Amino acid sequence: MHGESVTWSPSPSYVAEANLTAFARRCNIEGEPAETYRRLHEFSIEQPDVFWSELWDFLGPPGERGERVIERREPWYTTKFFPDARLNVATALLEPGADDDVAIISVDEAGATSQLTRAELRSQVRRCATWLADIGVVAGDRVAAYLPNRGEAVVVMLAAAGLGAVFSSVSPDFGVTATLDRFAQIEPAVLFGAAGYVYGGKRVETSERFYEIVDALPSLKAAVMIADDPAQIDPAQPCADRPGAGQGPAVGGTQQVGRSGTARYGWEDVLAAADFDGPFDDFAFDHPWYILYSSGTTGAPKCIVHRTGGVLLTHMKEHRLAVNMSPRDVLAYFTTLGWMMWNWQVSALASGATIVCYDGSPAYPQVDQFLRVAADLGVTILGTSAKYLDSVVVHLDASEGLDTQSTAMGNLRAVKTLCSTGSPLSPETALAVQSVVGPDVLIAPISGGTDLCGCFVGSVPTIPAVAGVMQGAMLGMDMAVFDEEGLPVVGRAGELVCRAPFPSIPIGFWNDPDGSRFFHGYFDRFDGAWYHGDFATETAAGGFIIHGRSDATLNPGGVRIGTAEIYRCAETVPGIIETVAVGQTVGSDTRIVLFVVTAGDVTLDDDLRAEIRKAVRQGASPRHVPAAIYQVSDIPRTRSGKISELAVRAMVDGRNVTNRDALANPECLDQYQAFA
Repeated sequence: MHGESVTWSPSPSYVAEANLTAFARRCNIEGEPAETYRRLHEFSIEQPDVFWSELWDFLGPPGERGERVIERREPWYTTKFFPDARLNVATALLEPGADDDVAIISVDEAGATSQLTRAELRSQVRRCATWLADIGVVAGDRVAAYLPNRGEAVVVMLAAAGLGAVFSSVSPDFGVTATLDRFAQIEPAVLFGAAGYVYGGKRVETSERFYEIVDALPSLKAAVMIADDPAQIDPAQPCADRPGAGQGPAVGGTQQVGRSGTARYGWEDVLAAADFDGPFDDFAFDHPWYILYSSGTTGAPKCIVHRTGGVLLTHMKEHRLAVNMSPRDVLAYFTTLGWMMWNWQVSALASGATIVCYDGSPAYPQVDQFLRVAADLGVTILGTSAKYLDSVVVHLDASEGLDTQSTAMGNLRAVKTLCSTGSPLSPETALAVQSVVGPDVLIAPISGGTDLCGCFVGSVPTIPAVAGVMQGAMLGMDMAVFDEEGLPVVGRAGELVCRAPFPSIPIGFWNDPDGSRFFHGYFDRFDGAWYHGDFATETAAGGFIIHGRSDATLNPGGVRIGTAEIYRCAETVPGIIETVAVGQTVGSDTRIVLFVVTAGDVTLDDDLRAEIRKAVRQGASPRHVPAAIYQVSDIPRTRSGKISELAVRAMVDGRNVTNRDALANPECLDQYQAFA
């Protein structure tokens, strides 16, 4: 560890009072902080039964733990944790805190805020659960959301989880096709949507799009449209007297029925349902909680089913131990309902923290708008993408200078931890951010993914932080970097893997009865290890450097994007025959580059580029839109006929393609060198 690259060091008092120190002491591990964490992590891998038992008791989620901790099975990734446990995740997130404590602050890009206290949140969740039950939702049904990041999305999720229903969501900037690619697979019973949202100062109407989605989902029992200002709805006010009355009927009243026969309601109808005093029923540790989605690189997105107990325990572990969260904290993570960081943020309610639901652009009207809002709200744990931090640093350097403390970044006086994820945080950006926020803020890059709904590697708040390096593997995660032969290496790049089961391994993929797609997704590359698709280096000190994605998944700005979704939209444009999209490394981020093969004498010009971008934006989402579009004569394919995206990516990143013989047309690769 080189002294000049150390960005942050915890004070002795911070270490002494840290949750991680208390947990290590509980496990009878004490000493110098770095050695303590090394021994604690070693203990978590070598004695998993004892570790996970101690962790449950330390974190204290409500419910019955049961006697058994681990039930080992073959194949190894089907191992069960806490097979006798019973709990309800809604109870776990709702129970902490006094009635008057603020649970959720909803804020938009203009700074307008509303909030829900713990008592208000509990009441709204119970009312929503009553409404769901009244229309026939039962445990195991899917409840889907097409919503912006606002408080009512949290209410819907918790109500669904309370009943044992499975929650799934996308952001409303997804097009109809991309949304149906996901929701049509899981056949939701109810869909919640918003009338619109604001991004970058512009209002985007989504009601027409929402009802088009509703009419294409025959499984729906009901659809709920949420008004722009749901926080203004008073549950005690008669339905007929509320703003927006008449947009949807009261429960039990005359229903609006769409073309598909699906009953349509308003949010006011949901809040008019009866409150109740009784607790939610408990469910098994492995009862499904979420369905998240893979990127859709090779076709329709895979539906990843996550278990209640595993995700809850993982999130509580990361919140309490990796970012040292307490009930005094206010957490704001820039995310949407299409990214697992939304799920990660909401779980902070289980630690008694306040969460901030930010809706809008983080960079409007100023590039550092999200930071300005965070400063105004007294946020203590802040999270965003590396790309956003890059843009703020570039803006400061070009305008006010990085030495000023008068900027929004320099005004984050309450922040103690600044998390970064989505793409690698470069050492240069980490050092620049540290110079502005000051020496008392831990810059904490973390890395994991949708696949585990959690982190593999990230922050260790009791040891010094080094720019560009994640401090260590998360407790209970047996992480390593493998070379091409499947052997662990230190000090050089390879594939990031996990070599032991962990509680938030997904239950599996939806509609994958024999588990074959799930196996091929993570476990067929290396025997006995989860293959994650990240290029990484493990340092001699036990830290990890993530270099980027090693598979064909696109990851610009931290948003997982599937190439198949881009192809499907781009190839609807007249004159476009075939396309291939790759993520090209630019500095510390990735941009989407699209290569197109055109028909006959069609030439790619600015007008055709604009048509392609419009088709992708409308059919998928703004995040799918390529940054650059180039014309090529051919696209490389394997001998089995599959497009070789990895070969194209290697060429545009200036790397050699070592397996040219595996291609049916390797001669076409040379033209891609011009775009490196």
